[in-house]
Amino acid sequence: MPFPYVLLSAAVSLDGYLDDTGPDRLLLSSPADFDRVDEVRASVDAVLVGAGTIRADNPRLLVNSAERRAARVAAGRAEYPLKVTVSATGDLDPAASFWHTGGEKVLLTTDDGARRARAAGLAADVVPLGPELGWRAALEYLHDRRGVRRLMVEGGGKVHSQLLQQELADELQLALAPLIVGNPDAPRLFGPGAYQGGRLRLVETRRIEDVVLTRYLPTAPGTGDRVTASDRHWLALACELAELCPPSGTAFSVGVVVVAADGTELARGHSREGGDPVVHAEEAALAKADPADPRLATATVYSSLEPCARRASRPAPCARLILDAGVPRVVTAWREPDTFVPGADGSGVLAAGGAAVVVLPEYEQRAKAPNRHLEG
Repeated sequence: MPFPYVLLSAAVSLDGYLDDTGPDRLLLSSPADFDRVDEVRASVDAVLVGAGTIRADNPRLLVNSAERRAARVAAGRAEYPLKVTVSATGDLDPAASFWHTGGEKVLLTTDDGARRARAAGLAADVVPLGPELGWRAALEYLHDRRGVRRLMVEGGGKVHSQLLQQELADELQLALAPLIVGNPDAPRLFGPGAYQGGRLRLVETRRIEDVVLTRYLPTAPGTGDRVTASDRHWLALACELAELCPPSGTAFSVGVVVVAADGTELARGHSREGGDPVVHAEEAALAKADPADPRLATATVYSSLEPCARRASRPAPCARLILDAGVPRVVTAWREPDTFVPGADGSGVLAAGGAAVVVLPEYEQRAKAPNRHLEG
């Protein structure tokens, strides 16, 4: 199911702490960085914190800039983004600032937690998600029922850890403060547990007064039919590569990326690359990969269009090339229409050969964009 774009935002000390153990909140961000956070809040559809953050910090989570609020209203959006918290128990203080500032509020909880929260009279929409509280159900609800497309998560460390461990975070924005806490009893940003493998991709580093902002994206693909945030990033790149294809009236424009299990890009390609009028994207990409590379055995091919099952221009269709390369997983945005090959079923060929095929239809329109001239 489609989820919102999940952006994790945090400020930490040089040794990875969110706070110290004193009675007052440790201010890690600089004034300019607080303004940056305000700008990000103004850009998203919803802001989320865990129940522990409400209890410990009593945040308001407002867009403080009047100009940014006015711009939201002028764009037809609510003055403030939706404020969201999650709590399995529903045991929250009804006097907390979270409930009494800003715009709409929602508490995502369990069936038992909903009964407790309603009895306490929390000033929010209380939404039970079943006997247990799971992140996938929470994100699906926010996407489908609340129209949240971009979600900013501001804490705490347990929430950030769980979203990363479950491979649901699309981006990490980390403000590194020039402070050292050094107290093992202080709260840390990330707790122990099994995290997604591979290196995160650094996409931005910015100095903001004495704070350094770093932005990272996850890279390691999912496995089998399990979709991760990294799968969405790589498929989006494949759709961008399709835009590079020289236009053709007799063939689709397709982009492809081949990615190892640790998130390393092995190869990329697009249709008609290098002036070859009949080369397919999968063919172009796989030709750049070393066929003896053992990483292909656990890699994923991201293709903006379903790999072809039949073709007249070359001996082997792309589905067969993928199987012959030993790649066990394909993620695509768009099933091949009957425009040139009636009854095309590259997914069927791949599945029959033992490969897992995942279709992410939320990217279909992006995959179709460079092929609009073929419609009708």
